[in-house]
Amino acid sequence: MSAQVTPVDPPELYRSPAFAQGMIAPAGPLLFVGGQNGVDAEGALLEGLAAQTEQALRNLLAVLAAAGSGPEYVARLTIHLAPGIDPTEAYGATRTVWGDHRTAVTVLTVAPARPGALVEIDAVAAVPV
Repeated sequence: MSAQVTPVDPPELYRSPAFAQGMIAPAGPLLFVGGQNGVDAEGALLEGLAAQTEQALRNLLAVLAAAGSGPEYVARLTIHLAPGIDPTEAYGATRTVWGDHRTAVTVLTVAPARPGALVEIDAVAAVPV
């Protein structure tokens, strides 16, 4: 059985090159990745939205790899941005690290739990068996 996730893009909805309207994840192990901030291995918060977004994604990729998964198996990303943040810079940074892996994405504005954090990213991914 493959754990590959499959985009669902109904023809009556806009088809974005960056995200899918829905994702089908096959039955099997699922990985729920908790919110990742733009902190390095020592726990230091990086400066700026682009740097934090790239680091949060690198942290997310590390969790995926440790579980035997990868970005091609991610069914959903949730991106939490601090209030007042223009997401344009985060989108560019996302593409730099994440590449062209389309998935279902929700972007929300929320007050960060960590002072100075501008972005937090969590995910749900299939784990190939």
